[in-house]
This record gives sequence, C-alpha cells and structure tokens, in this order.
Amino acid sequence: MSHDRLTHLDESGAAHMVDVGSKQVTHRVASAEAIIRMKPETLAMIVEGRAPKGDVFAVARIAGIQAAKRTADLIPLCHPIPITKVSVELEPGEASVRILATCATDGKTGIEMEALTAAATAALALYDMCKAVDRGMEIASVRLLEKSGGASGTWTRADDGQTHKED
Repeated sequence: MSHDRLTHLDESGAAHMVDVGSKQVTHRVASAEAIIRMKPETLAMIVEGRAPKGDVFAVARIAGIQAAKRTADLIPLCHPIPITKVSVELEPGEASVRILATCATDGKTGIEMEALTAAATAALALYDMCKAVDRGMEIASVRLLEKSGGASGTWTRADDGQTHKED
C-alpha cells in the first residue's frame, strides 16, 4: 500500500474502513500533546486545588484515559483496538497546561488517534472544569509528537517544526 494516498478512500473516492487483516501484529506506541492557555490566576487556582468543581488534573486525566478507550466510537473510520497502556500527564506552564498523552497497543493498526483523542479530551475536560472562572481559555497545538511500530516505522516531530521519519 502506498503511503502517499489517503488510505480511508477507496479507488472511487468513497470513504471506507481500511482492511488490516493481513497486517502484522506489532507493538505500537504514540504520543500526542494539547496545550490549553489560560489566565495565570486560573492556573494558580488549579495548581493550588481551589477549583470549585474539584481536582481539575484528576478529572482531566481520567477523561483522557476514557476518551482513548472510546476513540473508535468517536472517529468513524477508526478500528477498535486493544489498548495496553494509556497515560495522561498534565504539566503546568506559565499561563498554560501541557497535556501529554501516550498510548500503546500490540495490534495491526496504529494508535495515533487514541493518543490525539486522549490529549484533546483531557484539554476539553480541563476547560469544562474551569469555564466558570475563565471562559477565554484556548485549546491549541493538538498534535502528534511521535509514533512507533507498524510498517511505517518510527516518526518523530522535531523541535524545529519539521517532521522526521527515523526508520
């Protein structure tokens, strides 16, 4: 299969679910991030545990984990895959929180969408937990950072904004 065409479109251009039956089972890992920007006082409220709805980071982490497990229900052409690991880390910045989601599977198709869905959903949950005090929060930079496994090998986003395939 050529990697320079959209695999979710058939020869006539119709959307379809890719047949992964003949692919090899490999260990696959993907990491994605989302950044949510906010007022410095909103971040202080979160970090100090003063949010009216409770532990913002705990809720966001659980939301990300749940979302990874439900990705095939949310993204129409995603395969349901057996996830072996999901981690969601929240790192406070100056006036932002960086959410790093990492997912793993031993399967026939990639796990990038699960990592992206986990990061984005954790950011949305964080927004929901704090919207009463800061409706101007902004979710930005939802993006894949790296993936490994499968026929396409390892791919890593470089700090220079370019993408680099490692093998």
